[in-house]
Amino acid sequence: MQKYGYLAMIVFTILGSFWLEVFLKVGVLKQFKRVALAIAPVAFLFIAWDKYAIAHGHWLFDKKQIVGIYGPWCIPLEEYLFFIVVPIAALMTIEAVRTTKKHWQV
Repeated sequence: MQKYGYLAMIVFTILGSFWLEVFLKVGVLKQFKRVALAIAPVAFLFIAWDKYAIAHGHWLFDKKQIVGIYGPWCIPLEEYLFFIVVPIAALMTIEAVRTTKKHWQV
């Protein structure tokens, strides 16, 4: 069960934020292209940083806490998911605040 530790954190993030899309109708997922354009460049930089850090022994992933599926540059699937799910969750949270607190809108 420990090998699902990192993936469990991703699922918890989804459960903790993605309900905002359904119940508050924040509309983040409806703007897929905009979300992808906002996330992709930053995600690429962090994944490149992970690659560098792993290659130089500065960073590693506990093999006991990941499922063992690797993407390009020998980076675990969970790390790729992290750089997609967490920014989307942040965008949903920001939009939820804007939706419920109209006076906070810019």
